[in-house]
Amino acid sequence: MNKILAITLLLSLCASSATADVKPHGMFNDHAVLQRGINIPVWGTAAAGEKITVSMNGQTVSTVAQNGKWEISLQPMNAGGPYTMTIQGNNTITLNDIMIGEVWLASGQSNMERQLGPRRGQQPLTNWLEEKKNAANNNIRMITIPLKTNSNPQTEIKADWKVCDTASVVEFSAVAYFFARDLQAQLNVPIGIIHSSWGGTPAEKWISKEAMMANDTLVQGLMKADEKRKAGYSGLYNAMIAPLVPYGIKGAIWYQGESNRNESTLYQTLFPAMITDWRSQWKLGDFPFLFVQVAPYKDMTPDIRESQLISYQRVPNTAMVVTTDCGDCNDIHPINKQPVGYRLSLGARALAYGEKIAYMGPVQTSVKRSGNKVVLGFDHAAKGLQKNNALKGFEISVGGDVFVPAMAKVKGKTVVVWSEELKEAPVSVRYGWSNCMDVNLFNKESLPASPFRVKL
Repeated sequence: MNKILAITLLLSLCASSATADVKPHGMFNDHAVLQRGINIPVWGTAAAGEKITVSMNGQTVSTVAQNGKWEISLQPMNAGGPYTMTIQGNNTITLNDIMIGEVWLASGQSNMERQLGPRRGQQPLTNWLEEKKNAANNNIRMITIPLKTNSNPQTEIKADWKVCDTASVVEFSAVAYFFARDLQAQLNVPIGIIHSSWGGTPAEKWISKEAMMANDTLVQGLMKADEKRKAGYSGLYNAMIAPLVPYGIKGAIWYQGESNRNESTLYQTLFPAMITDWRSQWKLGDFPFLFVQVAPYKDMTPDIRESQLISYQRVPNTAMVVTTDCGDCNDIHPINKQPVGYRLSLGARALAYGEKIAYMGPVQTSVKRSGNKVVLGFDHAAKGLQKNNALKGFEISVGGDVFVPAMAKVKGKTVVVWSEELKEAPVSVRYGWSNCMDVNLFNKESLPASPFRVKL
């Protein structure tokens, strides 16, 4: 009797497996946004050998599931919608209100994670009630990836796409929402945001183990980290980035660095390696990667900002948003997020969509001595620098680590720096080189200059 029961159970399980329901990956649900202009991957699970047919917007593509998995590719589509996607196997799945547009991955730590609505223990964001009131926009959608870690790369997530309205927007990442809102107003196409961030996380947790172990500098550098950090260095990548690949995206926005402020030199290797890793995983080429330089704060040393500047200079197709004018010396979570989102959208418009616009503030590129004065040249100042008779934040040195406040004035597209106190020729200049700086150098488009230091 036990043998008969066992055989019956086995046959039942086999039959169940043979007729397993087709299931799309968790990124594919109602209200999703799919990337326009590229082959669109759609994938999921089903019984081995099961025929899967995906239909959408006049296209029908079939495949056969292998080892319990299936994947098809839809031909590139123009922006539009809403469409219905039908996925048919032994059962039929219907996904409604699918849009074709621009998809961006938004990641980082708490300044990206911070939602538009109130958060306990933190100041409310600037003008959030008015922003909420005016938020309804069917052409902006966001999916927020659950906070999880795993020791091994995962293939599935459980999350839902949300259409932007006055109720849903309060839980949207504020920076990502303002980015999407400003970009959508310019492009007039649907914008989808995949929001995958976690407050307090260092960058090493967002890189794959393979990329980490292939870089000797990172391996040696992280060996010095505390045991807790070493134990979970690639856990967020495994659970919150790996499952998203190969969902079609246009690029990524990133706001992180605060948790790496004590390892700023290592960050010069770590951050570019992470960008390279993500680009390698998606196989979409050097997609635009836009990131925010950490804001002024009393405990945030200038070295981490320098490492971010160096990363921008070394990694192609990147843009850096400078926030010297919208930080808070007493709050690591500045409440003025609108300029951050807007400036990220400028980077997207320039790098991803080819607009001939100013998209970054001045970046120091050249230096020369003129007597006891120093002349600094800048990139991202094609129309010139804002003239100000009292430029602030410049310091000058004739040697060692001793700097004195310097006079500075705009001359064309350059800044001339000097100090009446110094009788010797200067050997180095720095700007905004403090935890919480008081600076006012902008280009003509009102975008702030990045802090820097330079030797002659």
